[in-house]
Amino acid sequence: MTKKKDIEVLRVTHLRGPNIWTYRPVIEAWLDIGELEQFPSDKLPGLYERLTAMLPNLIEHRCGVGERGGFLERLRGGTYAGHILEHVVLELQNLAGMRTGFGKTRQTAEGSGIYKMAFRTRQEQVGRAALAAGRDLLMAAIEDRPYDVAGAVASLTDLVESLCLGPSTGNIVDAATDRKIPHIRLTDGNLVQLGHGARQRRIWTAETDNTSAIAEGIASDKDMTKDLLSSAGVPVPEGVLVRSADEAWEEAQDIGLPVAVKPYDGNHGRGVSLNLSTEADVKAAYDIAVARGGSKSVIVEKFIVGNEHRLLVVGRRLIAASRGESLWAVGDGKSTVQELVDTQINTDPRRGTTEEFPLNIVQPRESEEVLLDLQRQGLTPDSVPDAGRKVLIQLNGNVANDVTDEVHPDVAEMAALAARVVGLDIAGIDLVAEDISRPLEEQGGAIIEVNASPGLLAHLKPAHGGKVRPVGAAIVDELFAEDEDGRIPIVGVSGQRHTALIARLTAWMLQTNAKHVGLSCEDGIYLNGRKVARGPLSEWESGQRLLLNKNVEAAVFANSNRMVLTEGYAYDKCTVGIVTDATGHEELGEFYIDSEEKMYGVLRTQVDVVLPEGAAVLNASDAQVVDMAELCDGAVIFYGLNADVPALAAHRQDGNRAVFLGADGFVLASGADELAVLPPSCLPASQEAHREAVLAAIGAGWALGLSPELMDAALRTFDWNSGK
Repeated sequence: MTKKKDIEVLRVTHLRGPNIWTYRPVIEAWLDIGELEQFPSDKLPGLYERLTAMLPNLIEHRCGVGERGGFLERLRGGTYAGHILEHVVLELQNLAGMRTGFGKTRQTAEGSGIYKMAFRTRQEQVGRAALAAGRDLLMAAIEDRPYDVAGAVASLTDLVESLCLGPSTGNIVDAATDRKIPHIRLTDGNLVQLGHGARQRRIWTAETDNTSAIAEGIASDKDMTKDLLSSAGVPVPEGVLVRSADEAWEEAQDIGLPVAVKPYDGNHGRGVSLNLSTEADVKAAYDIAVARGGSKSVIVEKFIVGNEHRLLVVGRRLIAASRGESLWAVGDGKSTVQELVDTQINTDPRRGTTEEFPLNIVQPRESEEVLLDLQRQGLTPDSVPDAGRKVLIQLNGNVANDVTDEVHPDVAEMAALAARVVGLDIAGIDLVAEDISRPLEEQGGAIIEVNASPGLLAHLKPAHGGKVRPVGAAIVDELFAEDEDGRIPIVGVSGQRHTALIARLTAWMLQTNAKHVGLSCEDGIYLNGRKVARGPLSEWESGQRLLLNKNVEAAVFANSNRMVLTEGYAYDKCTVGIVTDATGHEELGEFYIDSEEKMYGVLRTQVDVVLPEGAAVLNASDAQVVDMAELCDGAVIFYGLNADVPALAAHRQDGNRAVFLGADGFVLASGADELAVLPPSCLPASQEAHREAVLAAIGAGWALGLSPELMDAALRTFDWNSGK
């Protein structure tokens, strides 16, 4: 069949863990570029101009040149369609609001026209859609056809907004990543695990596994909240609970006008009407509160003069504060109130319909509170105010102006006290004050609400000129002490020789050390020695299950080469990475792994992910494995069947650690010093063929800080038949 100038996608794989490309999730696509193999970009007239017109931000791509405009330099000088597609896909994801930057493209064999292309994506479905759109866009540019870039970006943006983490949760996850704390998304929503196994914590937007259901219940009961706050000396507005519109008006007169009316079980200001002075307004506000709160119980309280403020408290500290503003529209004698709102208020770039925006679109016809405010001014959404007339659209809310640096210490202390009284670890404190830089008592200010699961976006996307506050970092710091990273000891074993046995030996050593251990290997999945059903789960999914288990205090993984190429590792980093050998490329021809050099690229990943405080345990008898030592961020322990293995001997001469078989048993040596010897009797005579596996396991145990005595005991009690 004659090839043509086209890009055919042969295979798409989502590598969900560290892989041959990078330590982050990527999509790997196999491409056949057909006759385009004979036409690099400089041989395709007009491609440069058309592509840069479609995607002008490609100028920001640095590519291999390492500086802004680097990719365009490659495009102008001549590069192939697979590489171009890589950058188009990355740019489409960026335009859709999912920032990515990593990509690589490699030819499988010279002149074949078959390429492997990998690109970073934060969400599989978005990445796959971007790949399809990118291929169509690039072919349109090559063939000089029109392409609806805006439409493609809009479709991808919708996917990002519906499938990716929300901005608040994303900020917390990013803060955890900055502290080297791993995360696992548990659902399609915003439920995320930070850390692994027994050291994990969980967040759900601005809630954590420390957020009490009792505290949430108190916060949603506004009358109870006021009573508790008042008893603790927190200033709150005078108010009463009523159950009818007539009672609301009667109590409003007793309290003293003007008043505010709100649902007793509401949250985040919903159903709240302010500055009410007439019977009609109070009774209408009562009906609104009932409709929004779902109960006839409504609070009538003294209206506090001032600006609404929202303070974020995490733990015992005030982290951020924002001030609200009243919304006004100015008539022009021609436009309706609705039209004025659309042109003067809803054009604010901070407003939108999704959680990406700190402020909502104002829809007068759908807001009973706005309708009530308009009614009090003798207006409806269809009224046409006179030119120059100021129309109040919303008295309070619109809290997006950062005032954190203005908050008086007494006010900050009072907000933190309010959160503790209710019992919330993360709380949004709504208060009204004319001047947030003065104590509340001086100005008659008061705390009007305490909210569970507070919105964070106003502090992440404040009004123009406001500071972005580190709310995600504050939440992570509340969950993890300064010296904690949420990690459990993880051991990864890669290669072909005795990997399952090494994994089982290492797991038993850890279990002997009183750890609850998870083990994933070709023999099965084990929790503290008990085999559990793998079911239909893939090797990667089984490994992830260990990291989700709150009982697991340490985990050991025997990783197949095929899993690395089809899914990636189940963990992001490991404490110990063991590589036994670099053989086996003959079995991986379907992945274009057809040489020892390419096999090295598969197995080096295990060493690449070793933590700086961890260690790689490497077979000193395999020259390719020895070469991986320089890739390790942590320490390196070589193992070999005797002390004369050249790489092992050289390693010791440099003062490094090694494990080998000596005349008296299994020797643990650091440089020239033999620190400990495990007697030959710790290995049954029938298992002498597995001495190399024992050496690797001893190296792992040493790297994990296990004592020689414990390792000796573990080897003597190991069930050598358990994996059969």
